[in-house]
Amino acid sequence: MPHLDRDGTKIYYEVHGSGTAVLLSHGYSATSKMWAEQAAAFKDRYQVILWDMRGHGDSDSPAEPSAYSEAHTVEDMAALLDVCEVEQAVIGGLSLGGYMSLAFHLKYPERVRALMLFDTGPGYKSAEARDAWNVRAEQWAATLEEKGLDALGIMGSDEMRKDWHRSAEGLAGAARGMLRQFDSRVIESLPGINVPTLVLVGADDAPFLAPTDYMAKKIPNASRVVVMDAGHASNLHQPRAFNDAMASFLERVL
Repeated sequence: MPHLDRDGTKIYYEVHGSGTAVLLSHGYSATSKMWAEQAAAFKDRYQVILWDMRGHGDSDSPAEPSAYSEAHTVEDMAALLDVCEVEQAVIGGLSLGGYMSLAFHLKYPERVRALMLFDTGPGYKSAEARDAWNVRAEQWAATLEEKGLDALGIMGSDEMRKDWHRSAEGLAGAARGMLRQFDSRVIESLPGINVPTLVLVGADDAPFLAPTDYMAKKIPNASRVVVMDAGHASNLHQPRAFNDAMASFLERVL
């Protein structure tokens, strides 16, 4: 299994196929395994790069709380493109992976050929809303520390599989350092995004209907797709409809 060494933290990744690179980032408490259907569907046309965020799956879980952050995640993504010898890629992700895709674009816009934002949001302008989100992130971390990986069944989502992970402590660290938000830089960056952008959401993913609508309105050259009969893990609930939307977008913009 290939790993990228990031200052002693090993980051697991996979590369499927060849062609224009597409980097897909998973949601919080999911792993690269959630993209299996997409890797199979697109590897004949594109170079599909999958990875496990630090604290997740087969990547390492550093002991230091400071090793988990938005900044570390963005630099992990850049390092993955470097090791794959990719200068510019389509950057996409679901939930936390979508937010990190926006953060990556903010730091490295020249490396983004297009964006794909699935069942995600851009963060909050309001400090009060951020504080409420951060309280939930701390609650998730505390539950993982108390109950271990069994907490994923309590937290409940199709992409949260305890058999995909090695460390509840790593997921707790990711909740405190990567889910937690400190400012409004990402949401304020939306009007400045100048690459084609797909915004997709499951019709039953109620918490993310408004955020995806907001992003589609704020990002120039963005298109929004709603996948029927799908919740937060839209690619797992309706893989055919999800793949059709993704294929149509990639064929149009590449």
